[in-house]
Amino acid sequence: MTDEVSGSVPDVPEEPPAPLERAPGAQPPEPAAAAPLGLVRTPTGHAGVDAHLERLADADHLAADGHVEVYEDVHRGLREALSALDAPPVPGPNENRS
Repeated sequence: MTDEVSGSVPDVPEEPPAPLERAPGAQPPEPAAAAPLGLVRTPTGHAGVDAHLERLADADHLAADGHVEVYEDVHRGLREALSALDAPPVPGPNENRS
């Protein structure tokens, strides 16, 4: 019996590649400006949900670090809309449930 593994073993570099270096006095590249992704938001027919989904468009004009606040706000609103579906119906002013 042998302990050999069949198949080939990929070549592993002996040293990691050297980091990229900038010329002396060169400035780091500027991050790309925020740009809309052009995603189509299809209306759901539920006004509250549609309003939250439209809020996602706000992230199109923010840098990546600003997306978290928008996503968390939309997530919170959608979670509240979903939780409201589990709430018992509120009787109307003219309903007598005695």
